[in-house]
Amino acid sequence: MTEGEVEVKVTYPPNGSAAPPGQAAPTMPAVPPQAGSAQAVPAAQTTAPAPPRRPAWVEGRDRLRAAATTEPGKLRIIGAVLALLVVAFGAVTTWQMTSRSDAANSVLNRSQPLSADAAAIYRSLADANTAASSGFLAGGQEPADVRDRYNRDIKSASEKLATAASNAGAGSSAATSVSELNKLLPEYTGLIERARASNRQGLPLGGAYLRYANDKMQKQMLPAAEKLYTAENQRLSADYDDAKPYPWFAIALGLLALAALVWAQRRNYQRTNRVFNHGLVAATAASAVVLLWLVAGHTFARSGLSDSYDHGVKSLNVLNDARIDSLKARGNENLTLVSRGAETVEVGTGDDAEIKDKFDVDYQASMKRLGSAETGLLGKAVAIADDDAGKNPVKDAAKNVSVWKDRHKTARDIDDAGNYKGALDKIVGDKKDEPTGECFDNVDDALEVALAHEQREFKQAADDGKSAMAGLPVGAAVLAVLAAAGAVLGIGRRLSEYR
Repeated sequence: MTEGEVEVKVTYPPNGSAAPPGQAAPTMPAVPPQAGSAQAVPAAQTTAPAPPRRPAWVEGRDRLRAAATTEPGKLRIIGAVLALLVVAFGAVTTWQMTSRSDAANSVLNRSQPLSADAAAIYRSLADANTAASSGFLAGGQEPADVRDRYNRDIKSASEKLATAASNAGAGSSAATSVSELNKLLPEYTGLIERARASNRQGLPLGGAYLRYANDKMQKQMLPAAEKLYTAENQRLSADYDDAKPYPWFAIALGLLALAALVWAQRRNYQRTNRVFNHGLVAATAASAVVLLWLVAGHTFARSGLSDSYDHGVKSLNVLNDARIDSLKARGNENLTLVSRGAETVEVGTGDDAEIKDKFDVDYQASMKRLGSAETGLLGKAVAIADDDAGKNPVKDAAKNVSVWKDRHKTARDIDDAGNYKGALDKIVGDKKDEPTGECFDNVDDALEVALAHEQREFKQAADDGKSAMAGLPVGAAVLAVLAAAGAVLGIGRRLSEYR
């Protein structure tokens, strides 16, 4: 360094981060790590990820499960189950008893009257056929009372066919029979009018027309009427089958509801030492009333319906069959004289075979089915009748059947001897001739009295059975609602103690 130069010393800070000697390094404030910073974070300071959120229904289920373990939760479940059981009991009782009540009403007001109408159709047709043959035997001038009887029978059959048609289901066997009868009835009446016209003129062709009409009646019309009668009886039996069975499902639910109510009260007593819970007692009482009403009401109804069938429907069926056979017998007896042996059948086999009048053979068969007070249809009717008012008319009919057989034998002996006029008097003559027609009228009148009595017996028993179920469907529903309300209020009273 030369003279006159001044030494200047410049001090530079070091390139490192250390503070200059004698001076403290300033402390920088800590800065939290920023999102997205590339600065590495030590593994020890990393936070574990949060668990995934559970579905709401899982959380709700767990809360319900937890609540159910508490006494209030248990009480709520018990209350809900009791209310559900009682309401179900009332609903099933209402449903089953409504169904049975409707079936009992059908028995009383629909199926049995239709069955009676079907039997009346058969009787009217058979009686019209008998009246037509009786009028023919009387000669060209048909008696007015016989003609009136024929017209009444045809009118009655037509009216009842119209009723049957309106109640027969489409495509049913009853509808088919009604349709067939509606077609055949005009054909039959047309043949009868031709027979009458020929008979007035003294033409033997009248007898052929009458036999043809009888053949149409016996082989087509009466079988169709019998099918209708069978179909209506099947409908009646189906209604009985629907009305009489015990409502076991409702009874089982009732017993289950009562058992649950008794268990709930016992549980309540064990936890509180309180003997009665008013709400549960009321629910139990209402349920017990419904159950007792159900069992007793249906038992009485079943008894009435069974009685109406055993002493009403069965008697009516047997009496109808007996009356129909008496009508057939009378018609065949008349036609025996009309045909004068024009139609015969072979009876027996081999060497014992005999040729007999077809109509007399049919007469004998009908009288055999009628029987007496101890045998046949009349004997069965006497056995079924449960009082003298039902038995006595049938016994009177049986007595007249016996007299009828004797008089018919006398008439046949006279006819076989060649005295046609004498035989005719014994069949359709005046009372002084002791005709078989008088016996037939007595039999028919006696059976009509018996039928009227049994119809009243049926109606009374069936009405008693139906009345036993009256009000039960509605009463069961109302009492079930009251019982459910009582159960809920009773459980609610216990829940209020936890608030």
